[in-house]
Amino acid sequence: MTRPIRRLETSLLLKAYAAGLFPMADTRDSPDIFWVEPRRRGLIPIERFHLSRSLARTLRRETFRHSADLAFERVIMACAEPAEGREQSWINHSIEDAYVRLHHEGHAHSIETWDANGELVGGLYGVRIGAAFFGESMFSRQTDASKVALSHLVARLRAGGFVLLDTQFWTPHLARFGAIEVKRSRYLSLLADALAREADWTAFGPVGARCDAVTGAGIVQALSQTS
Repeated sequence: MTRPIRRLETSLLLKAYAAGLFPMADTRDSPDIFWVEPRRRGLIPIERFHLSRSLARTLRRETFRHSADLAFERVIMACAEPAEGREQSWINHSIEDAYVRLHHEGHAHSIETWDANGELVGGLYGVRIGAAFFGESMFSRQTDASKVALSHLVARLRAGGFVLLDTQFWTPHLARFGAIEVKRSRYLSLLADALAREADWTAFGPVGARCDAVTGAGIVQALSQTS
């Protein structure tokens, strides 16, 4: 017998993010969620994103295709799948259901990476409020695919005037891209500033379709520019 999904209201989600909290679950099949407010928060300074030479070369080869908001449901489902070193997902069915609704309401977004055969091989998703983007999770089924998605995200955030990229936690992997850790009080100050601003998610290129306007070379160029 299938257990009914406990409905998580999108209005509550948005209020939580604006207050510095986000939801998690113990396991994929857990019926409950809990709210998290880290004492130290992970951030990637958008204007100081580190693009390695090897990743820049990968992008310039144009072996991947890029899109935004084209396959949100597939991205969140892929992020919820077990992976090496992450046998249990914190994305339970209530969270998945709520973020899909949040996407349809225009507040949650995805970045997709496709291979030459049109297969979805990497991506990420998160929530946007004002000039803040709250990164939730990412996945990769091919070498560098999630890194390419992250690079695309930062290029899109730069172009759109975003000022805050929240990664929730600092990890050594994210540190390679320039991620830092700040105290909760500092984070709340940065968050308040970002929420008071406006930003444009579509400034870097169209969303909802695979588009040749977003290229690997274009991502590198956008990330090489200084403000």
